[in-house]
Amino acid sequence: MRASKKVKVLILISLFFFGNILTVFPSANSDLLIGTWQNASGEVRVEIYKKGHMFFGKLDWLKNPYRNGKPKTDIKNPNPALRSRPVIGLIIIREFMYEGNFVWDNGKVYDPDSGNDYSCKLRLLNRNSLEVRGFIAISLIGRTEVWTRIVK
Repeated sequence: MRASKKVKVLILISLFFFGNILTVFPSANSDLLIGTWQNASGEVRVEIYKKGHMFFGKLDWLKNPYRNGKPKTDIKNPNPALRSRPVIGLIIIREFMYEGNFVWDNGKVYDPDSGNDYSCKLRLLNRNSLEVRGFIAISLIGRTEVWTRIVK
């Protein structure tokens, strides 16, 4: 084989290899969100998981899981039929999609303390720190909190 053909073959192999790596890494990065996270005050833990291509999170643990000696329920829910459901196990993070650059967007976060849904954006600061930005309508009007990964 001539040298120029060898170079062309090597270039084609390299392009194929690097092209496949770039398509593999985004999904690997998206899964870095999966795990159990504790809010900044240490009162709540949320287990984030993947369902299809979207990410969800359920309330996994509460520092104070009881109200008047009974397990807390979703008493502030705007739908009266849902007010008796237990808060632990409640899906409070839903329908997030990985946007790239360690950002998950277009999802909602539910606050059982108020019964309100908020738009939300999640950004991984490092392997064990997650920035959670909840907001109404536009991202400028909202609140940001940093959650910490719980290693089990």
